[in-house]
Amino acid sequence: MSRIVDFSLNNRLIVIIVWLLVAAAGVNSLTRLPIDAVPDVTNIQVQVLTNSPGLPPEEVERFITFPVETAMSGLPAVEEIRSVSKFGLSVVTIVFEEGTDIYWARQLVGERLVEAREEIPEGYGEPAMGPISTGLGEIYQFEVRGEGYTPMELRTILDWYVNYQLRSVPGIVEVNSFGGELKTYQVTLDPGRLTAYGISVKEILDALESNNRNVGGGYIAHHGEQYLIRGEGLIETLEDLGDIIVTTDEHTGTPIYIKDLGRVEFAPMIRQGAVTRDGRGEAVVGIVMMLMGANSRVVVDEVKQKIEKIKKSLPEGVTIDTYYDRTELVHKTIKTVAKNLIEGGILVIVILLLFLGNVKGGLIVASAIPLSMLVAFSAMRLAGLSGNLMSLGAIDFGLIVDGSVVMIENVVRYLSEHRDDKRPHIEKVRAACREVARPVVFAVGIIIIVYLPILALTGVEGKMFKPMALTVVFALAGSLVCAMTLMPVLASLFLVNIKEKEPLLFSLAKRVYRPVIKRVMGRPAVTFGVALSVFAASISFTPFMGTEFIPELDEGAIALQIWRLPSVSLEKSNEISTLAERVLKEEFAVEIDTIVSRTGRAEIATDPMGVEISDTYIMLNPREQWRYESKEALIEAMDEVLKERVPGAIFSYSQPIELRVAELISGVRSDVAIKIYGDDLELMKKKADEVVRIVREVPGAADTKAEQVIGLPTMRVRIDRQAIARYGINAEDILDVIQAIGGKEAGVIVEGQKRFTLQVRFDESVRRGLDRIGDLKIEAPVGAGDSPRLIPLSQLASIEIEEGPAQISRENISRRITVETNVRGRDLGSFVAEAQDRLDREFTLPPGWYMDWGGQFENLQEASRMLALLVPVALLLIFVLLYSTFNSARLAALIYLNVPMAVTGGVFALLLRGYPFSISAGVGFIALFGVAVLNGVVLVSYIVQKRKSGASAFDAAAMGAMARLRPVLMTALVASFGFVPMALATSAGAEVQRPLATVVIGGLVTSTLLTLLVLPSVYRWFAGDEGAAGGRAADRTS
Repeated sequence: MSRIVDFSLNNRLIVIIVWLLVAAAGVNSLTRLPIDAVPDVTNIQVQVLTNSPGLPPEEVERFITFPVETAMSGLPAVEEIRSVSKFGLSVVTIVFEEGTDIYWARQLVGERLVEAREEIPEGYGEPAMGPISTGLGEIYQFEVRGEGYTPMELRTILDWYVNYQLRSVPGIVEVNSFGGELKTYQVTLDPGRLTAYGISVKEILDALESNNRNVGGGYIAHHGEQYLIRGEGLIETLEDLGDIIVTTDEHTGTPIYIKDLGRVEFAPMIRQGAVTRDGRGEAVVGIVMMLMGANSRVVVDEVKQKIEKIKKSLPEGVTIDTYYDRTELVHKTIKTVAKNLIEGGILVIVILLLFLGNVKGGLIVASAIPLSMLVAFSAMRLAGLSGNLMSLGAIDFGLIVDGSVVMIENVVRYLSEHRDDKRPHIEKVRAACREVARPVVFAVGIIIIVYLPILALTGVEGKMFKPMALTVVFALAGSLVCAMTLMPVLASLFLVNIKEKEPLLFSLAKRVYRPVIKRVMGRPAVTFGVALSVFAASISFTPFMGTEFIPELDEGAIALQIWRLPSVSLEKSNEISTLAERVLKEEFAVEIDTIVSRTGRAEIATDPMGVEISDTYIMLNPREQWRYESKEALIEAMDEVLKERVPGAIFSYSQPIELRVAELISGVRSDVAIKIYGDDLELMKKKADEVVRIVREVPGAADTKAEQVIGLPTMRVRIDRQAIARYGINAEDILDVIQAIGGKEAGVIVEGQKRFTLQVRFDESVRRGLDRIGDLKIEAPVGAGDSPRLIPLSQLASIEIEEGPAQISRENISRRITVETNVRGRDLGSFVAEAQDRLDREFTLPPGWYMDWGGQFENLQEASRMLALLVPVALLLIFVLLYSTFNSARLAALIYLNVPMAVTGGVFALLLRGYPFSISAGVGFIALFGVAVLNGVVLVSYIVQKRKSGASAFDAAAMGAMARLRPVLMTALVASFGFVPMALATSAGAEVQRPLATVVIGGLVTSTLLTLLVLPSVYRWFAGDEGAAGGRAADRTS
């Protein structure tokens, strides 16, 4: 250690130049560092989406979902396969192990999709992978508005003017259109005219296919020139479509055109989703999805610039209205982090100046703060970390300056004590720095080491806290190098001819401390007994603390979910959503800025909702304008009003990012999920309802509901094979007619660069009543010259109305149903414990079925298991380092007493503030252990030096206590006060930081008391023969 100090002092100019270069590199890294609100905790997953319009859930599961799941089984590094089969949609999610390269995973899935496509019947849809995005991917959302424009026109503008240009922005993987009406060219058939002309649906489909294409005829060479030959027969307008000939009248030879059989018109594609806003009806919105790993701040800024350009090219009267911008949350969160860091830094510098009594020394120590952070920024950029609430939010400037504090304090004291020494100034600085070089390296090294086990955390908690641990390690490593190299150099240059003036604050501390330490050293047994009793008391309180996963980050918005019966129509869902929006805007106009409801699913269905569910995003005004004290109180008031004024719906509450991330990670949208695995959907629904009844009665349960798997009314048209055989009709002819009820695709029509589906559909008269379906006619083959025979559908098939499944969820190749609940007004751990106890006593499952718990509780369990392993590892590492520092198990054990005393303070601090034990608090305890041990190392190192100089154990401990009072108080106070702004913060993102900061502050209070009072008093018990032989002689003469 001394060699580093010697090298630095012998090469002062080189050291200063190197640190200037380090600072320049750090500034450059800071300007390029990706900035986000929180770490992206989404697991590595690939979604396989298959649209099959009109297919019911059971058919989707059988013909699409199961083949895809089977093809994906056996892929390397796969952790989980889950799926949802809904009306017209299959979503299979393949979750890979952490650390898997997403592009390699997609390559594997893509290869297996070839196999899956072969198993899916023709016409049932083409499975495709979803966009490469995450739970934080929806970074920007906007509405396209225009007075006098229809929803279809606005949707066309969004799809072909706005989205196409936005996709060119680097970092954008997809722009998802939602709401409005997707334009199609439609032949709307009149069943009466079809009957009158004796024409079947199949003939119309054949005619459309035969009259909508271009061909090339090669070329002709003429007079030395080459003429290309093009045959053009594409449909370009509605007139072209109407003028297509289907057949000719056998008797008159008159051509029968498409326009003779119904209407040709622009009509919407059948849809399973819509958007409403602010109670004024339907809206057309775009959702910008960011590429996984991109820089959200940069991408959003570029999206905004692009939108400003797009606005200039939009049709007159059309505007783009942004209602969700991720950078608002990013700015709020980073503002919280910056405020905490600045305030913490100011407090640290004030304490340094108050205790050091030397302005130059205080400023030299303070310089370690920006330099260490610039080192951290460079390392973060190299490691691919982003600056966010977790990676920057847990930085404590007090920790960063601890090594420099000890170094400069010792230099100031040494120079003051050796004022009359004739040695050169640089040699005195060298001697002072050498005295503490080893304890500084080991003390800061211990703090770094205890952060390393956090890097072993996996899952959500790993993604949350690994960036924090790495950033702290980078900053501490920078601070250690700074303390060992730059601090001696700056001390040698600026701390010349100093006279140590004992600061007033330190003078008062000494005056209080001297009689106290004298008394406790005379009563070591009593002192140790009191410390032990306080520790035992803290441990006795831990069972009453409760547990939760991670405190909820306030995103500044509410995600309200509206649940209805599965049989509800999209139109009725929109009515309910619009009513809810209107009610909320009326009652909470002060708190609410805007409300957007997304019902059902978008075209790219990464979130496979049915039309019975709406995600309603409530954007809030600044909290200063609210009439309510907290967000919880606002949600309670909203819930009360909605339940009273919006009947026929269930409401649950979350936040936009939280909801999306929870859905992607575990497939559930609530704090707790109870999953029942079985095979009989109806029995699964009954059992799930039983669970809902039991869990709803547990105190703290909120928004408890079962997954809606049954209750979708279905008309089943079963073809009678014998009947169609009698008439010589093929099943395909009947199925074409059935598909034409909802819309049968018949090709594509191209308008310049734009492409629109061409479809055939029966007019509204067929869809007005269930009985009208049976009257549809199917043409039967006849002999030459005979009149066409049209047979009613009711004579060729049985038509039944029954209640079918609304959706079928699967996990690991087994059907499952989920009961979800949120927890309010209570900690998660105790709620689940009571719910599990109630279910064990009151609930049974059929043989072969089983139940599992998921959601945030699953994350809490996994994180608790990891902490139970990592905390002992951290404690063991501390002991090993202590032993290697002093080569004494006894002295290592003495300093180790700081750990239980630190735990005592942390526990009492959490209890006083009413916080449950969370993973944030657990990480705080791990960090605390290292800080707590640092002061013990500084004190005991000095005591050992005095023993080697011949002092007795008692005298060495007494002298060490007084001599090291200032550095111990300074390191403890700067570390504590560095966390104070974080512990008291109330702005965006502070919820996650507060438990961690609370633990460290509380723990440092008790561990500092132990260092200053208990360690000196009980040192004699642990000292043994440590120290020089002269120590024993001193003992005998004392």
